[in-house]
Amino acid sequence: MALAVWLHNLSPILIELGPLPIRWYGLSYLAGFLVAYLMVKRVCRVGISTLKPEHAADLVFAVAIGIVLGGRLGYVLLYKPGMIDDFSKTLPFWDVLAINKGGMASHGGMIGGMLGCLFYARRHKHDFLYLTDLFAFTAPLGVFFGRVANFINGELLGRPCDPEFPLAVKFPQELFDAPDTKLDAVFAALPAPGSVVPSLTKWDAGTVTSLIQEGNRMIAHAVEPFLTARHPSQLYAGVMEGLVVLSVLAIVWTKPRKPGVIAGMCSMVYALMRISDEFFRMPDSHLMDKEFATLHITRGQWLSGLLFAFGAVLVIVSMKRKSTVMGGWLPGKPVAGAKPQQP
Repeated sequence: MALAVWLHNLSPILIELGPLPIRWYGLSYLAGFLVAYLMVKRVCRVGISTLKPEHAADLVFAVAIGIVLGGRLGYVLLYKPGMIDDFSKTLPFWDVLAINKGGMASHGGMIGGMLGCLFYARRHKHDFLYLTDLFAFTAPLGVFFGRVANFINGELLGRPCDPEFPLAVKFPQELFDAPDTKLDAVFAALPAPGSVVPSLTKWDAGTVTSLIQEGNRMIAHAVEPFLTARHPSQLYAGVMEGLVVLSVLAIVWTKPRKPGVIAGMCSMVYALMRISDEFFRMPDSHLMDKEFATLHITRGQWLSGLLFAFGAVLVIVSMKRKSTVMGGWLPGKPVAGAKPQQP
């Protein structure tokens, strides 16, 4: 007997403190940065490092700024350049700055994080590649938290699947990109707007989704037959891009490595995982008529191909580079000649 498809009814807001909503997505970033701090501090304490444990927070702060700026700018430039010309009369007035509306690119975040490492390395005289190793080692858990938040938000929807698939989910958020004919059918199946919300004069996708998230069973029951069963691709990505990548890096960095090896490995493994899980994720609706229409590859897949090539080159160059081994997250025996000068 097949399990019933679960209707996604999770709210992106954990709790509202007066006018301040605490969102799961923001908490995922905070959790990622906190875990990154703890992991960097451990490597600095038990591994071979020029960075002192008490300076771990400074590095994470610099990288965090780079990730946020790079992730947002990457999304705008790589996915929605039209946002550059979009302005509104409400805060923050410019869509590029409206992070609260969503839109962060993981590839842009990686570039931004590396620039944060470069800034810190030059300012405090550390090996840049070693700092990128620290960034790469901690990033996968941040990706995991972010993908879980994507699932809670009902964004980055998965591709359609068999309704009898045990993990199938129906997302009311698909109504935001639904054609008018489908929306008309959904709204026609609903009761009069004013009978549900007295101040409401007509239905829209946002209101319907919000009511389902608030637990309105009548609206959920009426809308569910119109929704498509989908793969929970966000959770697939959380496991593959986050936990699998972290597991590989944890195995490789059980002992010190030449600076750059871990960052290169991270780039390669992440790229392979991203290319794989994109087969379960819907391409961005505004890009469907571009490379996906002709080559049947997504923007994330070809960007990940470039990332894999970059990672492979970085590993090769790092292995040939004359440098002392560094890092390692497990305490072990000292490596001969592997104690770098403290800055």
